[in-house]
Amino acid sequence: MRMISRRRFGLHCSAWALAATGLAGTGLAQAAQQASQTILVVGDSLSAEYGLQRGQGWVALLGERLQADKKLAGAWRVQNASISGDTTSGGRSRIAAALAQHKPAIVIIELGANDALRGLSLAASKDNLAAMIKASQAAGARVLLVGMQMPPNYGAAYGREFEAMFAQAAQAAKISLVPFLLKGVADQPNAVQAGWFQADGIHPVAKAHPLILDNVWRELRPMLDAKPR
Repeated sequence: MRMISRRRFGLHCSAWALAATGLAGTGLAQAAQQASQTILVVGDSLSAEYGLQRGQGWVALLGERLQADKKLAGAWRVQNASISGDTTSGGRSRIAAALAQHKPAIVIIELGANDALRGLSLAASKDNLAAMIKASQAAGARVLLVGMQMPPNYGAAYGREFEAMFAQAAQAAKISLVPFLLKGVADQPNAVQAGWFQADGIHPVAKAHPLILDNVWRELRPMLDAKPR
């Protein structure tokens, strides 16, 4: 048997130790990722950072808030599956794949505004929301539904029906509801003129997104303490 010098043996041992440390670190990182639970956001441009710099939207701010909380840091991660221009129909068609990919513990559904803007059937929109909620629950996730309101120029009757759609869907499925995503932003006097919206008058600017996150957080925070299903 060929003898190995002590120096070479020490180098080999060091290499093995480093390799073992690297493998252990990878294992710990994977274990930590597996231990954390996923919050999946399925939304439209209001959640997809339309017209904003990366990291300015409420979903990105949610991730930062979770990591800044000593109790929640590492326990939760956020996956943003929002697409600008999406409708409840689009969300319904893709939610099964998103659930299978991310296996979320919580699903936040923020869709419906584009249905109204395009004049789509609210009955169909309500049915789509119900289907997404049902699919999420069947996958073992708890659901937070995000409500919206329409501007007054859409008519008082239509506005009431649209707003009620979210409350009815949440009540039927016995899930939590954010009554109005843009509360404190869109309902401010002269909100557009005061600079709370981008030039299109539809999408909030960056300074509005911490307020939007607060609206979501009020309903989401109690869900984070609930035991996994």
